[in-house]
Amino acid sequence: MKILHLDNNHPLLMEQLTAAGHENVENYTITKKETEAIIAQYDGIVIRSRFNIDKEFIDAAPNLKFIARVGAGLESIDIPYAESKGIYLISAPEGNRNAVGEQALGMLLSLFNNLNRADAEVKAGNWNREANRGVELEGKTVGIIGYGNMGKACAKKLQGFDCEVLCYDIKENVGDEGARQVSLQEFQEQVDVVSLHTPWTPQTDKMVDATFINAFTKPFYLINTARGKSVVTADLVSAMKSGKVLGAGLDVLEYEKLSFENLFTTDGSSNLPAPLEYLIKQDNVLLTPHIAGWTVESKIKLSQTIVDKILKRFS
Repeated sequence: MKILHLDNNHPLLMEQLTAAGHENVENYTITKKETEAIIAQYDGIVIRSRFNIDKEFIDAAPNLKFIARVGAGLESIDIPYAESKGIYLISAPEGNRNAVGEQALGMLLSLFNNLNRADAEVKAGNWNREANRGVELEGKTVGIIGYGNMGKACAKKLQGFDCEVLCYDIKENVGDEGARQVSLQEFQEQVDVVSLHTPWTPQTDKMVDATFINAFTKPFYLINTARGKSVVTADLVSAMKSGKVLGAGLDVLEYEKLSFENLFTTDGSSNLPAPLEYLIKQDNVLLTPHIAGWTVESKIKLSQTIVDKILKRFS
């Protein structure tokens, strides 16, 4: 097959596809329109998130046999239309689930122990012990929304902390030894922590809004390593101001571009939305640039997972 690579990935992906006899073409700067002009020449494409694979793109690709996204989600692809054309869709949530689980836990422990604030204070010459007294994860109830690859990886990391782990998912019977599946009502009554591990879908878009937040019985911490558009940032800020949300670890933001590659302008200080300006200034908020699944090891695992799936299907 002739395969077009639209994003740079670990070299093993290209090497193994070439060794299997496939022709590989790299073009990491080509635009969507330019790609549509040549895509009819290709049997497959490998992409991360540079642009949408929509109906227009798919119609320009009559010979396309597969689309492989080196990542967990397929929200940038018109899945029903691609499948109606017989195109095989490939993703690799297995490749970065461990990395995501580790970051979610790391963010939670940092928030519980005021590590971000304490570090900044000591570096500024302030030694404030009592003001930085933390809380322990032991005895708390952690709630995971979305109990697939990422959610299960997070639950696995929580084993050994002597905390209760609950999960809520629209699919039935997904709970296991790592987390007990409960109704949304029980979830909102019991948890001290909410960790999001859902894909972006119309159902999860703006899911965490004022109504959702206010349905929780207890104040809680929010961890989001899933998709930024699942959280209404303005409603999160209101909940933090009222004390309903005690702290937030956000690896993803509502304001990210589709490619996940940028948020700020070149000088790093674009006219930011007011809710984001607020979050930036809070010491009980951790913000990272969509890197929860972005480790040295996951780069290898993601590429290996993709190449394995391609070769299994088209060998």
